[in-house]
Amino acid sequence: MLDIAFAMAPPTEGSEGGSGFLSLLPPMIMMFAIFYFILIRPQQKKQKAALKMLDQLKEGDPVVTLSGIHGTIKKLKDDTVMLQIADNVRIKINRSSISTVKEGKS
Repeated sequence: MLDIAFAMAPPTEGSEGGSGFLSLLPPMIMMFAIFYFILIRPQQKKQKAALKMLDQLKEGDPVVTLSGIHGTIKKLKDDTVMLQIADNVRIKINRSSISTVKEGKS
């Protein structure tokens, strides 16, 4: 019965009433920092590199699309690319569908 009376008593002068949230703040900040450096920052770098690669495309570059089609760029427009995949076979794809630029000629 005495335990209930102590539980219902107001906090004494030396103890803090709302320190629960403040004690959780530093671990939350550390978790965000870990997520930023392990997940968010590398993804942003990868996205910037992909956009830079797409902006630097030029005619004659051998490329691979996201679906795995290998070909050579024949025409470039704002958001489309004419890709030659075989003799007399050309396909029109979105610029964003290009995955990588291969080294050398295809």
